[in-house]
Amino acid sequence: MSVHSVSGSEHVVLLHGLARSAASMEKMAKALVAAGYTVDNRDYQSRTASVEALAESAFPAAMSTAAAKRSERIHFVTHSMGGILVRAWFGKHRLSRLGRVVMLAPPNGGSEVVDHLRDWKLFNLVNGPAGQELGTDPGAIVHRLGPVAFDLGVIAGDRTINWINSWFMIPGDDDGKVSVERTKVDGMGDHVVIHATHPFMPANREAIELTIRFLNTGSFDAGGR
Repeated sequence: MSVHSVSGSEHVVLLHGLARSAASMEKMAKALVAAGYTVDNRDYQSRTASVEALAESAFPAAMSTAAAKRSERIHFVTHSMGGILVRAWFGKHRLSRLGRVVMLAPPNGGSEVVDHLRDWKLFNLVNGPAGQELGTDPGAIVHRLGPVAFDLGVIAGDRTINWINSWFMIPGDDDGKVSVERTKVDGMGDHVVIHATHPFMPANREAIELTIRFLNTGSFDAGGR
């Protein structure tokens, strides 16, 4: 975990994706600091527990850091499974100072890749218990969590470097891990598709610019709401 401090009242918590680390969000963190935000780029052991257990582990520490900074508003920017942690946490908890949330390539409707590979030992070794939960079946956690009740913008990608996944497992446009359609969730305020791949979206210049725009205005449109 690294906290990038500036003199501002707006705090952003970054949550990386499955089998990644805070390093994957560092370019985003630096851009947010340059835009005037205090940033908590949080590491968590994504392969060790279920989605709900990971959320219950990561969020109290993030809230404590934000409280120490006396932030007026707390925003969240997530990549991939990090967005599902946010949905799991705020499905049970409330935060009066909650600002806006931006999810990059979230499997809000699950991923067909999990459907195809969840029985493979190597998949389980790499992705752990939480990875098992991110399928598209009706009982999957992404469907049990229901609509979001916070100000959410979703950025999806339509480029891939995972050709086998894209050609044989995922229907429609996708980023190699998640289809554009399955990034959507009921209750979201805005949704945009960019030419980016799943693993590299947090460092994508357009994704970073759109993230800052949504945090500032509540819209991906340059004109705002």
